[in-house]
Amino acid sequence: MNQSEWVQRAIAGDEDSFTTLVQERREKLYRMAYTYVRNKDDALEIVQETVYRAFISVHKLKQPQYFNTWLTKIAVNCAVDYVRKAKKTVYMDKEHEGSYTPEKREENMDLYEALDKLDEKSRTVLMLRYFEDMPIKEIADVLDTPLSSVKSIIYRGLEKLKINLGEREHFG
Repeated sequence: MNQSEWVQRAIAGDEDSFTTLVQERREKLYRMAYTYVRNKDDALEIVQETVYRAFISVHKLKQPQYFNTWLTKIAVNCAVDYVRKAKKTVYMDKEHEGSYTPEKREENMDLYEALDKLDEKSRTVLMLRYFEDMPIKEIADVLDTPLSSVKSIIYRGLEKLKINLGEREHFG
């Protein structure tokens, strides 16, 4: 069965089809959530909330071919909501870094710290583009933002990252 058929069945109320679709994407959802909070338990909570929100609203999905975009949009919203509610400093959970973080940890920490200094929209766009390898058109769809705006956000965000990372090298 192809993805479209699974999605159609999930929309029609087949819980097993929905579960199959989510299982195929669980690591991607976790990686995205982890990128926002860098803590295993918080990331798992975000994934759980994402799956719950998707499950209760899958019947509203009008275009099955956009299932991945729709699910990503829910995940981004859940992660952003979680971070807003937490309003606390997020520390790296060293014990659970596992396979979801790159090997060069010091460089990785600098990158995460620089990302944290960006505004929410820039951080989200850059994470979707470069951590999730999402096409710019799909990012525009996920964020309900014009394509030209997404391109501008990427350009400005990358410039800010260069400045933030450059400051760390120069002064650090």
